Amino acid sequence: MKAETLLPLGKLDPGLRAPDEGLDLNNVAGDAATTESLGYQTLLMEETKDDPFQVLTMAALATRRVNIGTSVAVAFARSPYVIAQSAWTLQKISNGRFELGLGSQVRGHIKRRFGMDWHAAGPWMRDYVNAVRAIWHSWQTRSNLEFESDHYQLNLSVPLFTPEPIDQPNIPIHVAAVNPYMCKVATEVADGLRLHPVCSPRYIEEIVIPAVAARKTGFEICLKPLIATARDDETLQQRKEIARQRLAFYCSTPAYARAFHLYGLEDLCTELASASKRQAWGQMAAMIDDDLLHQFVVVARYDELAKTIEQRYAGLIDRIEVSIPIADDADKESLKQIVKDINAIA
Repeated sequence: MKAETLLPLGKLDPGLRAPDEGLDLNNVAGDAATTESLGYQTLLMEETKDDPFQVLTMAALATRRVNIGTSVAVAFARSPYVIAQSAWTLQKISNGRFELGLGSQVRGHIKRRFGMDWHAAGPWMRDYVNAVRAIWHSWQTRSNLEFESDHYQLNLSVPLFTPEPIDQPNIPIHVAAVNPYMCKVATEVADGLRLHPVCSPRYIEEIVIPAVAARKTGFEICLKPLIATARDDETLQQRKEIARQRLAFYCSTPAYARAFHLYGLEDLCTELASASKRQAWGQMAAMIDDDLLHQFVVVARYDELAKTIEQRYAGLIDRIEVSIPIADDADKESLKQIVKDINAIA
């Protein structure tokens, strides 16, 4: 198993609170260098408040070995050409270490936040990724762009706007998914699958693995799980409650309902969705009992974290996103050991 992490390094999940602080761009280079020194396979950047491609440029320039990638960039907020160009440039800057993670986002955000038209996500993502690959192929082979699908007709190649071929043109693409259809799309067009935290071990085993049965060799299943971890039991209890808040929020979100319906939680999802609309945030966490919490959340002290991850996910996933806050050298050593132990999981 390969250990991954996100920028900013060691950021704690705020639960249902607003984050205490955002990404400090002055710390990106230092965080990236530390990530590399700790033995991580990949350093990732989400698309939330900052443009991930620009931030990852800073990370790429501060490192030599660790892969960098988007987890994930919102595909449908951009044309395939724009994404292809951003990825091509970062691949050059990083000397071939870039991975393009793409996600669909939900209809409301695409229409009302990004101002774009909406189409059925699965077929659209299939055409989108194929369009990106066709664009890259035309650049690398210096050939005319010819791509036609239900969503895109791309056939304009202008030398002034065409990038030069690069030394390492095979940029991996990972697609974010929860539901089986998008998982299947990922196996058809991508090199990996990025699962949402709502994907429990049971969900991965019973829903995801059958959906990706046709995956090609080298296809990787990546997961960013909900994790509650700490050095001592008292702090661990506090972080469990934060994870409980986050889980309540996910359970209230219709787009993730399939992952909870597997457990017969339809009524709970409805109740939490209603509470969310009322902004009754305090009530929501109280509706998540400990049994449900442990189904979806990795709960362990630092010294037990890697072993707990192995027990839950060995044989199910290939990569996992994990980190801890680094306040001192002891925390750094703990994280280095956690990363080493995760990387040793078969």
